[in-house]
Amino acid sequence: MAKSFDVVVIGAGPAGYVAAIRCAQLGLKTACIDDWRDETGRSSLGGTCLNAGCIPSKALLESSERYLQTKSGLEDYGIVASGVKLDLARMQARKTKIVQTLTQGIAGLFRTNRITALAGRGQLVDSGRVAFTPHDADQAEEVTAQHIILASGSRPVTLGAAPVDGDLVVDSSGALAFSEVPKRLGIIGAGVIGLELGSVWRRLGSEVVLLEAQTEFLSMADADLAGQALKIFTRQGLDIRLGCRVTGIKAARRQVQITYQNAEDAAEELKVDRLVVAVGRRPNTDGLAAPGARLQLDEKGYVDIDE
Repeated sequence: MAKSFDVVVIGAGPAGYVAAIRCAQLGLKTACIDDWRDETGRSSLGGTCLNAGCIPSKALLESSERYLQTKSGLEDYGIVASGVKLDLARMQARKTKIVQTLTQGIAGLFRTNRITALAGRGQLVDSGRVAFTPHDADQAEEVTAQHIILASGSRPVTLGAAPVDGDLVVDSSGALAFSEVPKRLGIIGAGVIGLELGSVWRRLGSEVVLLEAQTEFLSMADADLAGQALKIFTRQGLDIRLGCRVTGIKAARRQVQITYQNAEDAAEELKVDRLVVAVGRRPNTDGLAAPGARLQLDEKGYVDIDE
């Protein structure tokens, strides 16, 4: 027999879990389906932001800033520290603890508001029906609802010239989980994600090179602010190369060789120990709807809406 609710939310990120909680507060019987699993394989609410985006990146940004300040930024305050050492495993453990605390907090809010959390994959079948496939199950269950909210979030954009292998070549999630500091780190993309990750690993000792296809730095931002930001990041030690289009990579012998066209359209090569592909994010709508659901997506994968 199908499970029945007033509202089913697909996705438990910042949009989905807030929507689910509000619906429940308004007296609606609510379920929230989410497919995220942490590194141990357990379901984890909060979506990309809490699990592999905003929260873990800010945790590492704070830790790396404190490390750098303790190591070399306190002399003007009359504080001289010696023998400062990096314990990356402990730093990563702190990040993980912060993430777990917040994701468990969402689980607690779900329990308080009597929201049914369904761990697995949700697919819109048609108006009022969702196919729910639990984790580690082959058979989908039918879930019905008067209202369905789609909040499936986003995923990293892939780059054909630089396929991610999860080892030497990683996406932004992988770059938050390094177990050692790369001697030389390459990052494709100098947007907000690439700059955050570059800042973390530069502070911890990496030589960081960012290859950005745009000829203008942070082109979506105010020009004056972008100019000041470029000065700050350059002073921090980031090697930001604008107008560079990656044409291919070759990973071998624990190194990645990158070929790219520079701003003068000349071919160049760069060798790094790890490579991060951070060229943006796209809608996480693959398989979100069954073929007969009549859900319209645009050419970029965004859901067409009537407002």
